[in-house]
Amino acid sequence: MNNPYIGLEKNAFWKSAISNLNALEYAGIYRPKFEINRSMDICAAGSCFAQHIGRQFKNRKYRFVDLEKPIALFEQGDLGRFGYDMYSARFGNIYSMRQLLQMFYRADGSFVPKETSWQTKNRWYDPFRPTIEPDGFDNLAELQQDLTYHLGQVNKLLKQCKLFVFTFGLTEAWINKSDGAVLPTCPGTIAGEYDEVKYTFHNFTHAEVLADAETFIEYALSINPKMKFLFTVSPVPLTATASGQHVLPATVYSKSVLRGVCGELYQKYDQVDYFPSYELVSSHPMRAMFYEPNLRSVSALGVAHVMKTFFDALNNDPDEGQGKPDAKTDISLADQEETIACDELILETFGT
Repeated sequence: MNNPYIGLEKNAFWKSAISNLNALEYAGIYRPKFEINRSMDICAAGSCFAQHIGRQFKNRKYRFVDLEKPIALFEQGDLGRFGYDMYSARFGNIYSMRQLLQMFYRADGSFVPKETSWQTKNRWYDPFRPTIEPDGFDNLAELQQDLTYHLGQVNKLLKQCKLFVFTFGLTEAWINKSDGAVLPTCPGTIAGEYDEVKYTFHNFTHAEVLADAETFIEYALSINPKMKFLFTVSPVPLTATASGQHVLPATVYSKSVLRGVCGELYQKYDQVDYFPSYELVSSHPMRAMFYEPNLRSVSALGVAHVMKTFFDALNNDPDEGQGKPDAKTDISLADQEETIACDELILETFGT
C-alpha cells in the first residue's frame, strides 16, 4: 500500500510533533522561505507586539532601518512614549493593512486626508499618530512641521528595505466617513472628539484585508522589485470590541481573518514568508502559559520563546558577522515588555 503520508517527517503528525512533546520542545514550527541575514536592510511596522521584533533585530546586530531617530536626549524607557525606537519611522502602531497602505499614500502625496489635526485642551495631535507626543504639540505649526518631516522619511522607507516585516494586529478600525481615512484609535479615547456624524466603526473582512495586502505588496514591489516580506499576526487579544459581540468571539474573528490572509499571501507570493508568532503563544497546546494572568499581555517568557524560535531558525551564527547582542546595552525581556507602547490599552479605562 502506498499513499502521500508514508515517510513524512515527524512534525507532520500531531502525535509526534505535539502530543508527545513539551511545548518548549516543538521543532520545525518555522522554516524560513528565504534567507534573512545581517547584511539585509530590514524595516518593520505593525501592531504593538511588533515592537519586540524591531528591538530584537537591533539587539542582535541586524541592519535595522530607523529613519527617525530622536534629536533630543531621552532616557531609554521614554523613547517609546514619544514614538521612537519602535519601528522604522516614527509612525507609531499600525494595526491594519489599510492604515499601512494609506500611510504610504500620504507620504507620496497620492492621498491627502481632509482631517490632519486634532485640538484637545489647547494641545494639538496628529490623528494618525496620536500618541507620539503624549502631551500633544504646542501649536499647529509645530505639528505640521513634524508631520512634513515624518512623511518625507516614510516616503524614503520602501526604497531602502530589503525585508519588510509587518505584524497584523486588528480587523476593527475607526474611519473618517468623508474620505475613508483609517485611524489607529477611536477619536475621543486618546485625543480628538468622537462625532458619529464624522466617524464610523468598520470591521474589515477577509476579502478587504487580502485586497489591501496585495495592493501593498504590488505597491512596494513597484518601488523596490527585490523586496521581500515577512508577515506575522499579533497574539495579543482585543482590549475591547465595538462590534457588538462578546470580546472573545470578536478576538477570534479578528485573528482568524488575519491568519487566513497571511496563509493566502504565503501561498501566492514567493516573496512572502509567514512566521507563526500567533500560534507560538495563543494556540491551545501552549495552554496560555505565555500570557500574563490577565490572559492578554504576552509575558517576558512568551516573548523570549517567540524570538528564540525565530532567530534560531535563521541559522545565523551570532559569533559570525557583527557578533552577539551587547549585554550591557540590551534591554531585558521583562523591561521590554514594560515599555511596549500599546494604544489599545486606553480602552480598558472605559470598561465598567
